[in-house]
This record gives sequence, C-alpha cells and structure tokens, in this order.
Amino acid sequence: MKLKLVVSVLLLTACFVVYGQEKPAEKGLIKISVMYPYAEGKTFNMEYYETRHMPMVAGFLGSNLVKYTIEKGLSSGIPNQPLPYMAIGTFYVKSLSDYQAAIAPNREAIRADFANYTNAAPVILVSEVVK
Repeated sequence: MKLKLVVSVLLLTACFVVYGQEKPAEKGLIKISVMYPYAEGKTFNMEYYETRHMPMVAGFLGSNLVKYTIEKGLSSGIPNQPLPYMAIGTFYVKSLSDYQAAIAPNREAIRADFANYTNAAPVILVSEVVK
C-alpha cells in the first residue's frame, strides 16, 4: 500500500519494461519517444504493443538499435488531473539517419498496425541523450 502512495506522488509515473542492454542510455544516443496521449474514449492494448508492435519496429532498426523501453502511464503527478499519456514507447539508436532510413520503407506497415492496439494519434519526439 505504501508503494502505491509513493508511486502516485511522482511527477510522471510509469511502469518500465526495458529490452536490450540493462544500462543507462549513453550520452550521444538518439532517443525516439512515441507518446500516446490520454483522452476520453481513447484506448490502448498494452499486451499487443509489448508483444507485437514494438518488436516489429525494433526488427526494422537492426543493429542501429541499442535498446527500447515501454512505459505504461499510471497517473498524473498532480492530484485530480488526468493521465497525460497512456503509454510511451522509446527507442535508443546510434544514428538518426540510419533510424530514418530503416523506418522510411516501413512507415505504412507501422502506421497500419496502430489500429491493432490504439485509437490515439501518437506524439513523437526525437532528442539526443546529453547525460
């Protein structure tokens, strides 16, 4: 019970599942965050996302992929405020240009698969790990 209370106090709480190397992200890696906003009527099938969608996309990335994570949103960090994101999938890659080259020919397959796990439009942020 205490653990649930502590978890709900965090600014953004998530359940982490890490695939690949079990070490912190290295400085200079490119991080692609695919965030699924929460909204009334939006749904998300975490089992499908974890077992089918993310492994499919990871397969497209090949040796450029260092690791990926899946986060399940639990609550907002502000009491009585809605959950900001239902889920966040993150890829850590060595090269942005290699990532883009791998995704481009598979973009339609990736987008077509959205209907299998969500009806929410993702927000994508590409960033560089600085520490």
